[in-house]
Amino acid sequence: MLEGSPRLGGKLAVSEVAGISVDAGAEALLARRPEGTDLISAVGLAGQLVPAGTTAAAIWTRGSLHPLPRRQFMGVPADLGELASSGILSPAGLARARDDLSLPPSPRDGDVPVATLVGERLGQELVDRLVDPLLGGVYAGRSGELSAEATVPALAQAAQQHPTLTEAAASLLPAPDAARPARPVFTTLAGGLGTLPPAVAAASGATVRTRAMTRELTRTVKGDIEGGMGRWGGGWRLTIGPTRAPEYLDADAVILAVPAQPASRLLAGVPGAEPAAAALGEIEYASMAIVTLAFPRESFPHPLQGSGYLVPAVDGRAVKAVTFSTVKWPHLRPGHAGLDVVRCSVGRVGEEGLLQRDDAELARLAAADLAEVTGVRGIPADARVSRWGGGLPQYTVGHLGRVARIRAGVAGLPGLAVCGAAYDGIGIPACIASARLAADRVLEFLAAPARR
Repeated sequence: MLEGSPRLGGKLAVSEVAGISVDAGAEALLARRPEGTDLISAVGLAGQLVPAGTTAAAIWTRGSLHPLPRRQFMGVPADLGELASSGILSPAGLARARDDLSLPPSPRDGDVPVATLVGERLGQELVDRLVDPLLGGVYAGRSGELSAEATVPALAQAAQQHPTLTEAAASLLPAPDAARPARPVFTTLAGGLGTLPPAVAAASGATVRTRAMTRELTRTVKGDIEGGMGRWGGGWRLTIGPTRAPEYLDADAVILAVPAQPASRLLAGVPGAEPAAAALGEIEYASMAIVTLAFPRESFPHPLQGSGYLVPAVDGRAVKAVTFSTVKWPHLRPGHAGLDVVRCSVGRVGEEGLLQRDDAELARLAAADLAEVTGVRGIPADARVSRWGGGLPQYTVGHLGRVARIRAGVAGLPGLAVCGAAYDGIGIPACIASARLAADRVLEFLAAPARR
């Protein structure tokens, strides 16, 4: 395995803040998808799994906190009464949302932005105050650009089967009186999800090389490699390292587990891969940063409640989401009873200028926003800024078609597969599922009778 950066793990990384090990990247995985927990069990870390202490979140908008409605699907309400009680929408916005109950069914032909799917039924204010913050928290994107079929596929399908969007959302949720599931919604590892990649590498038995950036990928055919691929009649050659001192590695098969733009560059020079390379080049990425702050607990005038809050982009705040880490993850508190750790997410697509500020300025901005919401006093005991430049792929309208073109192009290249967050989901379980598909494709190719 060739890793271009100095360490394994990509957006899974953990380090200490005020002596507490806290994830610098992804900090939770969906427990209902088995891929993540199955891999954790396979590498011997099942005993380290811990559930979230709470999933109750809020929306900070128009200068106050409002509870996020529990009966909603990615911001689309299943209960308009609960939405009214939350106070998130203005009276006019709430009245517009109620139009969903009387509007005729909305026909849809092909993929549309999430904002269109939701806005035409429930109004723009609900999109701005509920849907956009939730999508921004996941993708650092905007609902006016993100694909409904790729980001909320279950809702897009249900919308075709129900006369109102609130009914479509309700069909995707448990009944209001249903017993709460015994299995937690979110889980993590006691030492942080950043401890997973080293454990996977150790359990795999693979040879792992860091600082091994692959610059070029080419096809090889029988006789092209001296003493090499004659037995199987073809393969791949990778060019690694700087141009002044290149290294070559010959392989029977290759999996590209890299972002879309590097994958596009690597495939651009491979005959037959041009359509896949072009489609990969169309996938854009958003940059963001996570500012982790540790405060003495007495700095907060009131105990922190819930898992955190989201901030609508229309409110013009620097911080788009906040996680109360020591509330959401109670296992972080023992041994650190005097501190509360808070993670502030900064940066949406199109906000690259904000991220050009230095670490100290980003930390000050995050602390100021946090103080306005929670009343926290003084300066943090410690701060860490984790930057994820080009970290989140944008599933814009037409994404599923682009992925289909990529996979069709790669299918014509024996011994090649692609995987990662750019295809079928950016969550950890989705990325693991993508990797399994790629591994299965390569193993099937290597085991084919024609190659023995």
